Amino acid sequence: MERESMELDVVVVGAGVAGLSAAIRLMQMAEEQQREITVCVVEKGAEVGAHILSGAVMQPTAMNELFPDWKERGAPLNTPAGDERFYFMTEQNAVRLPVPPQMQNHGNYIISLGNVCRWLAEQAEAMGVEIYPGFAAAEVLYHEDGSVKGIATGDMGLQKDGTPGPNHEPGMELHAKCTLFAEGARGSLTKGLCDKFDLRAKSEPQTYGIGIKELWEIDPAKHKPGFIMHSTGWPLDSETYGGSFLYHLEDNLVSYGFVIGLDYKNPYLSPYDEMQRFKLHPLVRETFEGGRRISYGARALNEGGFQSIPKLTFPGGALIGCTAGFLNVPKIKGSHTAMKSGMVAAEAIFDMLAEDGNEPVTYREKLEDSWLWDELYRSRNIRPSFQKGFFAGMIYSAIDTYLLRGKAPWTFRHHEDHKQLRKADEVDRIDYPKPDGKITFDKLTSVSFSGTNHEENQPVHLTLKDDSVPVSHNLALYDGPEQRFCPAGVYEFVQDDSGADRLQINAQNCVHCKTCDIKDPGQNIHWVTPEGGGGPAYPNM
Repeated sequence: MERESMELDVVVVGAGVAGLSAAIRLMQMAEEQQREITVCVVEKGAEVGAHILSGAVMQPTAMNELFPDWKERGAPLNTPAGDERFYFMTEQNAVRLPVPPQMQNHGNYIISLGNVCRWLAEQAEAMGVEIYPGFAAAEVLYHEDGSVKGIATGDMGLQKDGTPGPNHEPGMELHAKCTLFAEGARGSLTKGLCDKFDLRAKSEPQTYGIGIKELWEIDPAKHKPGFIMHSTGWPLDSETYGGSFLYHLEDNLVSYGFVIGLDYKNPYLSPYDEMQRFKLHPLVRETFEGGRRISYGARALNEGGFQSIPKLTFPGGALIGCTAGFLNVPKIKGSHTAMKSGMVAAEAIFDMLAEDGNEPVTYREKLEDSWLWDELYRSRNIRPSFQKGFFAGMIYSAIDTYLLRGKAPWTFRHHEDHKQLRKADEVDRIDYPKPDGKITFDKLTSVSFSGTNHEENQPVHLTLKDDSVPVSHNLALYDGPEQRFCPAGVYEFVQDDSGADRLQINAQNCVHCKTCDIKDPGQNIHWVTPEGGGGPAYPNM
């Protein structure tokens, strides 16, 4: 059965803030210059926002530029940032520290990024953008000359062996003069584009963290709208980068999360269990007592910053947002930079279309002239300074921030996350407390709070390049770290009838965080898109 096709000016892959901002900016310029332009956004989540997970505190710089009247339009930036606290934690105590300048949030807003995306989608559709949720971009299409032609959405109704089932529907081809990839951190199509066009030839490796988040409704007596708390230290050791956030939104809601750098060394570390046991700290536990958990999720995030930005354009397309890697780690923010990258890319595409070109070559130049570039440049050395340990990183960060002002005459390099694990026999096991079912929970219970669902009879989207590697390499050398680094219980080692170990993949649990694709020590796991509409269904994360 042949696939149908559509011809468009621009196709955007991903309805996050970067992709939607790009689509909106294109339509704004088309209206300003009275030109017709066709723009389509495809989104693998069942609805816009279903796969969006972030802290989040938004710096409104890019929003102010995109919609100066966003307040009148009803953008869901409802909770201005208020009182802020920053702590160094020990197991039983907390030392309050000055809030670093990059982390100060006066003028910012505590938000649900998913709800911001839903609002942006409404604005985009009102301008004439076509948005197709539930359609996963599964394949990049190429012209005969090697330039990007567009994308194809995945087939629906395939059986586990990949053959068409009784309800099979072929995907659709979307052809465009320019395709924008806004897949978020570790985009599956972006990986292939980086290889094909050698986009990382002159950049440092991208590095990542995993952010695990819960949304709670707490006792109204404890709720302080606008309150922000960050911490570092316990429960992580001095070799492991990470920390927590606690944000009080409106309506007695609290956003709690824990971020751990995926360059951690101990294969027995479980990011999920670190996040759970942190809630038992005396300073933190009191927030959750008497409350109820509403939702749960996890997502990888970029930590490479300025020096990990790849070549951003190629014939027929460009990378924007977190798929390119614009998150500002010291600020703990990336939504404003993602939006700005999409807006700048849209302007470059508009130039390209006017000149009948096939690559938005002015994109990087325009970025370099923007506040985004300066912001990322000044913060570029802080995250990699922690490769030498927590205390060395804190000391250097203070020097870089207060004395050098981000203008050091050097740039630190990055290492690849998957190469950092030590062998299991070189480290100590980590014993985690058992969940109490009230404040701390087991993984599978948590996954049930993510709304995750996949059609079970489809091909497994967590593919292995070599089926023997999980047992012969990962289990033998690292005691199977995939069963711990996954925050959704996707991977477990079981024994077959003969007593031999094998890796069981529970793909239906996957929350699309991409951690396995990043941290697998042999890079044997390759994450590909499942059927459109599958995965988590985050309500307001």
